[in-house]
Amino acid sequence: MADSFSCMYSLPYFSMMMKSFVFVCSLLLLSFVSFAQTEDSVFIRRIADEILINSKAYSNLHTLTKQIGGRLAGSPGMVKAEQWGQRALRAAGADTVWLQQCMVPHWVRGGKDEATAITGNSKKTLDVVALGNSVGTAKNGITAAVVEVRDFDDLEKKKDQVKDKIVFYNYPFNPTFIRTFQAYSDAVKYRGQGPSRAAKYGAKAVIIRSMSHGANNFPHTGSTKYTDSTLQIPAVAVGLQDADWLSNVLKSQAVSATVKTAGHFLPDTIGHNIIGEIKGSQFPNEYITVGGHLDSWDVNEGAHDDGTGVVQTIEVMRALQALGYQPKHTIRFVLFANEENGLRGGTKYAEEAKEKGEHHIFALESDNGGFTPRGFSLVANAAQSQKIKGWRDLLEPYGTYEFLTGAGSDVTPLNSTQGVPVGELLPDSQRYFDLHHARNDVFEAVDKRELELGAVNMAGLIYLIDKYGL
Repeated sequence: MADSFSCMYSLPYFSMMMKSFVFVCSLLLLSFVSFAQTEDSVFIRRIADEILINSKAYSNLHTLTKQIGGRLAGSPGMVKAEQWGQRALRAAGADTVWLQQCMVPHWVRGGKDEATAITGNSKKTLDVVALGNSVGTAKNGITAAVVEVRDFDDLEKKKDQVKDKIVFYNYPFNPTFIRTFQAYSDAVKYRGQGPSRAAKYGAKAVIIRSMSHGANNFPHTGSTKYTDSTLQIPAVAVGLQDADWLSNVLKSQAVSATVKTAGHFLPDTIGHNIIGEIKGSQFPNEYITVGGHLDSWDVNEGAHDDGTGVVQTIEVMRALQALGYQPKHTIRFVLFANEENGLRGGTKYAEEAKEKGEHHIFALESDNGGFTPRGFSLVANAAQSQKIKGWRDLLEPYGTYEFLTGAGSDVTPLNSTQGVPVGELLPDSQRYFDLHHARNDVFEAVDKRELELGAVNMAGLIYLIDKYGL
């Protein structure tokens, strides 16, 4: 009887003790998490203070844009930018800096791009710029009647009308897309595919409404891609005000145009990814990549695209080194070659990583301009994405509040070839396509404070991924 009573007594007692034990463990775990969050919050605050007080990003951007300027792959500006990039990474405190060679395309504009609209006895000069990778016209240009098409479906309806004509693609950005990159993704196919699709029906050249919703008349270049080497025709982008004028005139009368361009390819040449590295203290053979692309188009200074991403990358390194931070993993800071018209740099980086069997745990790029940070886009599995999103409260004081799907062009090959989780800084995009690939993408268009806040958010995310892994 006594044994039975003892057993009956011990079960609820044991249960109570277990509940108490679980409760105490929960409190300890919560205390640990709270302590870790406080520690992380304090360090990210130190990162922010370091960048907001001592940043070199804005002065670095001034040097890159004003002393070097446009730096299209294969150009003298590319070479100068590569030399500058090496110096900047060393000055920021890289343990090592090296060049990763890759062959890059060498397209040259070859002269001034011109277009004149002719209506009856009057002429109007159109503000145009040749599309990157496009072929040039003969010396005297191409003169032909203009046929406006609204989209590819309209082209199919008018395919019997475009032979020996100049096709005018007048597809505007959709203004109802709040996220402007959606409007760009929707419209950019006319720049990329438009020339070849018009050439298939015998068109002599194309004029394309610029990939913009800006309230100005700056034409926006960008690469096109011919799908048939035997059907290459000249292609120019036209400013929005001139595009609207041309469309309105065509409603009531015939218009012809003369287009003159001189773009052509030279043989591929040698370019480089410029790579700086801080060696990891615990996992030196596991890599985190941070980067932006060093090249730009030739018609501007490449300030927002992608000078801001380049100097933010360098600033992340400088700030971590200035704070004496010892990363667990090796962090690479990569200034990618040839994003604009070939993606040779990002492709080479991923190929070599795979060939060497390198273990990359994350790659982050900044290539959406240097405006106020809003968050990050990610391509990762559910668990990895959830872990990153769990750090929102730590980054929100500096601007990060949203996480979307997507990643930068240069880091995407790491994901597609090896499944590496990748991401991209998401600044506010409302002004980006006012100047993307246009001549007004200059240093003066960048706000120092917004630029630095982008670097703060990048550095904070890299710190968290280095500390906790994915």
